[in-house]
Amino acid sequence: MRLVPDAERRARLAQRHGIAPGHRLPDPVEATRAMTVLHATEPATVYLSLLARVDGLEVADVDAALYADRSLVKQLAMRRTLFVFPRDLLPAAWGSASARVATQLRARLAKEVEQGGLSADGAAWLDAACAATLARLADGAELSAQTLREEVPELDGRVVMSPGKSYGGSFPIAPRVLTQLAVEARIVRGRNGGHWRTSRPQWTLMDRWLGESPAPLKSDEGFAELVGRWLATFGPGTAADVQWWLGGTAGAVRHAFASVGAVEVGLESGETGWVLPDDVDVVPEVAPWAALLPVLDPTVMGWKARDFFLGPHGAALFDSNGNAGTTVWWDGRVVGCWVQDAEGVVVLHLLEDVPAEGRAALDAEASRLTTWLGGTRVSTVYPSPAMKAAVAAL
Repeated sequence: MRLVPDAERRARLAQRHGIAPGHRLPDPVEATRAMTVLHATEPATVYLSLLARVDGLEVADVDAALYADRSLVKQLAMRRTLFVFPRDLLPAAWGSASARVATQLRARLAKEVEQGGLSADGAAWLDAACAATLARLADGAELSAQTLREEVPELDGRVVMSPGKSYGGSFPIAPRVLTQLAVEARIVRGRNGGHWRTSRPQWTLMDRWLGESPAPLKSDEGFAELVGRWLATFGPGTAADVQWWLGGTAGAVRHAFASVGAVEVGLESGETGWVLPDDVDVVPEVAPWAALLPVLDPTVMGWKARDFFLGPHGAALFDSNGNAGTTVWWDGRVVGCWVQDAEGVVVLHLLEDVPAEGRAALDAEASRLTTWLGGTRVSTVYPSPAMKAAVAAL
C-alpha cells in the first residue's frame, strides 16, 4: 500500500483545486467542477472562491454561469448545506444526498407545524402549502419569498422554535416551506434580486429554470457519483472524511467506494486513505505559492481531518460550529486569515512567521483581492476567532 505523505497531499490540492497561481482554471464552470461543488451558504463565498481559482474573473462571469447559461445551479444537499453544483451533477444529488436531507427535513417540519399550533396534521398542512406554492409558480414566475408569502395564503403563519434558547423565537413558516421544496428540487433559487454579496433569490420551478426535467439517479448511483467526484477533487481522504462531507452513512460510503473501485493508500497520520483507481501515481511537488480563500471555501471544508494543511491553527480559524473563516495560504499550508479595514482594503493576519518570499507573494494576493473588491466590504456570520482578533487590531 503506497504512502501518500502530507507534502504530496498539499501538492495535490494546489494543482487540482486551482489555487496555486500556475494552476488556475479557465472559467467558473471548470473551477466548480474541479471542486466538485462550491459552498454557497454565504453568497459572496461563491464569487470569492471562484476569484481565487480563475484569473481575470468578473462578477458578470459568475452571474452568467448562474443566471444566464445556468451551467451552475444552487441546490441544498450534503449536510443540509447550500451548494453550487455543475448542472450535470444535479441528478446525482437529487437521488442521494438531497433526498436524504429532504426526508429528514419534511418529517421535522411537519412536527414543528403541529407543535407550533398551525395544524393538528402537520404532514397534510405541509402538502397543501407546497401544492399552493407550486401552483403559484406554474406559469414560470420568478418571485421573492416576500411576494410568495403575500400571494400564497397557505404560506402565512409563524412557529415558535427552541423556546428559552438564545437562538430561539417566533419565525415565519414560509422560508421553511420554500427550503423543503428546494431540497426536493421542485423549486430553485433563480436570479438574485440583490448585490452579489447578498442573498435575495427569486424562486421559480426547477424544470422551468433548467428547461428540462432530468430524472434523479437511484440513491446508490447518486452517492457513488458524488463520492467519485470527491475522490477526484480531495483524494486521498479517509472514509470518515467522505462520510462527513457527504452527510451520509458509513454503509453508503463503503458501497460507493466499491462502485468506483477506490484504492487504499497510507497516510502520514497512520490512517488509511482512498483514491480513485487511476490516481495512485505520485504527484510532483509544486513551487511555493500563495492564496487567500474566503469563508467556507471548499478547499478548507473538504475534509473532516485537516491537520495536514492546518497544522496547529484549527481552533483559531474555525468557529465553534466548525465553520471555516477566511484563510491565508503559503506553500500548501494555512498560516493565517484575512479581513478588510473600513475602506475595504484586505489586511493579512498571520499566525506564524512566513519567509520574505512568502510575505511578498501574500501581499500581492491581498492587493489583487483589494483591487477586485473595489471598496466593497464583505461581511460574514461565521467569523473565526482569528478574524475577530484581526478586526480588533485594526
